[in-house]
Amino acid sequence: MNNNAGAFGSGWKSLQRWRVQIFLITWLAYAAFYFTRKAFSVAKLGIGEDPSFELDKAMMANLDAIYLAAYAVGQFTWGIFADRFGPRVVVLGGLVVSALAAMVMGTFATLPIFVTCMLVQGLAQSTGWSGLCKNIGSFFATRERGRVLGYWSTCYAFGGLVATPFAGWWAYEVSHDWRMAFMSSAVVVLVVAVLFFLLQRNRPQDVGLPPVEVETTPQEKVNTPHEGHWNALRKVLKNRTVLVLGLAYFLLKPARYAILLWGPVIIYERMPAIGKVASAIVPTAFELAGLVGPILIGYASDKLFGARRMPACALSLIALTACLALFVPAMQSGSLYLVVGLLFMMGMTLYGPDSMISGSAAIDFGTQDGAGTAAGFVNGCGSVGAILGGLLPGYFDTVTVFIVFTAAALLASLMLVPFWNSRPQTLKAPEPFPATGQPALAGAKS
Repeated sequence: MNNNAGAFGSGWKSLQRWRVQIFLITWLAYAAFYFTRKAFSVAKLGIGEDPSFELDKAMMANLDAIYLAAYAVGQFTWGIFADRFGPRVVVLGGLVVSALAAMVMGTFATLPIFVTCMLVQGLAQSTGWSGLCKNIGSFFATRERGRVLGYWSTCYAFGGLVATPFAGWWAYEVSHDWRMAFMSSAVVVLVVAVLFFLLQRNRPQDVGLPPVEVETTPQEKVNTPHEGHWNALRKVLKNRTVLVLGLAYFLLKPARYAILLWGPVIIYERMPAIGKVASAIVPTAFELAGLVGPILIGYASDKLFGARRMPACALSLIALTACLALFVPAMQSGSLYLVVGLLFMMGMTLYGPDSMISGSAAIDFGTQDGAGTAAGFVNGCGSVGAILGGLLPGYFDTVTVFIVFTAAALLASLMLVPFWNSRPQTLKAPEPFPATGQPALAGAKS
């Protein structure tokens, strides 16, 4: 009896250690992707003044569009591969390829190479989200996944905040060469790739532990790789909840990317008196809120709504709708404090549902076998919206753009209301290591 108790305690400690390790290494991996993702935006400042490499603003915008289009295509694809081959292969490959593409851009300054590398970079970057979400979903059960992914989703807000000043410091303070924005970022990603190889595993079973959760509906295992690959995709496309999540994410993503890519321009056009430097700093309130929003919505969905994702998302999107509607009048008022406050509230109410719709909700309703495919599909839909977020502010005035964003946020919230009480159908193992040494199943739905 004591031996059984000792084995239970040892096994539980082992599971907890692996959960912490997987959380940290996957968080670090996705944050690292932002270093090579943001390198081009930092390098633009030096490229514009480099007579040896003539690249005007229009062509830079076209390169961004190539990247975002490739990123969207990759989102629809890599989730399927993550389900088939595991996040370890897919994400590790993405980290290495992303770093190599950045190194090439920092070495050869020609338009054909930049076009090719931006295409490759988009495909490599898109391996991260769906694969890593699947990885987290394999180590954490549905009942806790909302708050876990809430904390975990701070990775992309943190990565975006740190990557830009890091690349800028190396490029314009240390080396005085825009190429170092690419090279320094690539080194960071390669180091993280090595750590990922050493510390990451796909699921508890890979380290001799039982799964944390088993689904109520038996999953038919298909023997051939080709059938398994398409079976997961067909299942996701037949899942009405996942399709609605994808459409809602498509409506949500343009506002986020418009603020990220055009925020300084939008602020400066409406509030020129504060100057260019302040106009560039003010939008960081939006990204800072990205460290808070995912955590709050994760706790709300798990603790207040019993692992239901839709109520927290719908209510947050209604608040976002109000913030977007008030943003242009706030800029016209000239109150800098009001603008900063609204940007922070917009970030908190946007990053929260952004992380949940593309993360825990997609994993929950995509099921264990199709978690990567579902996360990839939902994030792919959002990536198509991101392209619009980069283009709309360049073709329409700010008032029109924010009217569109306000209507889109409201529509997204209304689309989620019919799914208010939706929960994934899972069985959970209350104790991963019962006294018999075999995983046990509970009879209640989580």
